[in-house]
Amino acid sequence: MGIKSTTRLSKPICDNAAASEEQYELWDSELAGFGLRIMPSGTKSFIVRYRIDGGGRTAKRRTFTIGRFGQFTVEQARKKAKAVLGAAANGEDPGGERIAKRGEMLMSELRKLYEERGCVIQRGKKIGRPMQPLTKQYTLARIDHHIVPLLGRKRLGDIRIPDVEQFAKDVTAGKTAKDEKVGPRKRIIVRGGEGAARKALRDLSAMFSFAMRYELIDRNPVDKAAVRKTDNQNERYLSVEEVQRLGEAFNQLEAEGANPKAIAISRLWALTGCRRNEIAELTWSEVDLERGFLILRSTKTGRSVRPLGMAAVEILRSIAKQDGSDFVFPSTTGESFYQGTKKIWPRVKTLAELPDVTPHTLRHTMGSTSTSAGQALALTGAILGHKNPRSTQIYAHVQMGPAKRAAERSSGRIAAALGRPVRKKSARR
Repeated sequence: MGIKSTTRLSKPICDNAAASEEQYELWDSELAGFGLRIMPSGTKSFIVRYRIDGGGRTAKRRTFTIGRFGQFTVEQARKKAKAVLGAAANGEDPGGERIAKRGEMLMSELRKLYEERGCVIQRGKKIGRPMQPLTKQYTLARIDHHIVPLLGRKRLGDIRIPDVEQFAKDVTAGKTAKDEKVGPRKRIIVRGGEGAARKALRDLSAMFSFAMRYELIDRNPVDKAAVRKTDNQNERYLSVEEVQRLGEAFNQLEAEGANPKAIAISRLWALTGCRRNEIAELTWSEVDLERGFLILRSTKTGRSVRPLGMAAVEILRSIAKQDGSDFVFPSTTGESFYQGTKKIWPRVKTLAELPDVTPHTLRHTMGSTSTSAGQALALTGAILGHKNPRSTQIYAHVQMGPAKRAAERSSGRIAAALGRPVRKKSARR
């Protein structure tokens, strides 16, 4: 978070304060603690920073948001800042009083505010930027299916660490799970479990962080809760033998007359490493068979170009375009895309004897296969569409396997030449 100094704040200086990739503040040189905060989105707000509990250097520091530039003039904001600083000097805590009052807001009310003003990237260089539409859709759906039913009637200021821990247990146990028919050919299926709980906790933490930025509360109870908020870095991926079983299952279902769209989509998941809907919702305008690329308009990380192997290209070439639809896999009825893979996947898992495998497992399999073949992590990231190198780092441990074996072979030969042959490990009795 950048911090900049300036001369006395004025309208021209505030007008010319440009947004950057990170949030930063311009501080007034005349009135200590008075400043202008500039968000990556371009939003500019006047703030005042002061210390409470006596005002010494060890005292807790509070940031009070006066209001947005434009709604307040510089002089109006300066006058308000002086009043806040004066109250703090007299032992009062204007920000704390506001937080206490706003802490009366219900979680269900925060959800509405979060949709309007939140739903932004929480970390990295793009912090503060809006989520991709699909990411926002999934995030709000998780909030509506897990957080609102369990915590929606609680006030922000009343939610404590034990409440967060109980929330995690309830989602894991499936308390929010449901399978409801909400219309013709449409169902809402919500699953519980550890994975659902981890994602819901990350959403809950993001909502509390948002509430802190808007000074609705002064702490995030998720931070110190004894809950698991991160995913297991040792992601599940298939061995060569398991991939062979998967292929045999596809072949058997195809021979039994399974829907060819479902089989083609499933095979492309394995051959491309794309996410579930990146293939299911694929359009012909995103397919470049001449050069062997997918040019995806909107993904989790925005626009993305993915290289295709020849096997994937051949599958796409074998598919006939349907008149009146740009979808590669159009639905049988209506104008949407085919969504029948949910029915065939349980049969695939049963035939392949892979009960724990999901379509996303095939994405991890592509990543692990690429690194195990000696590809650089940057190339693996290009295949998977990762924009952040840290996303590909989970496959680094896979890449080190063949590297370690190569090092053992090479060092063994050198050791033999040096007259220090490596003693082979004896078999376990």
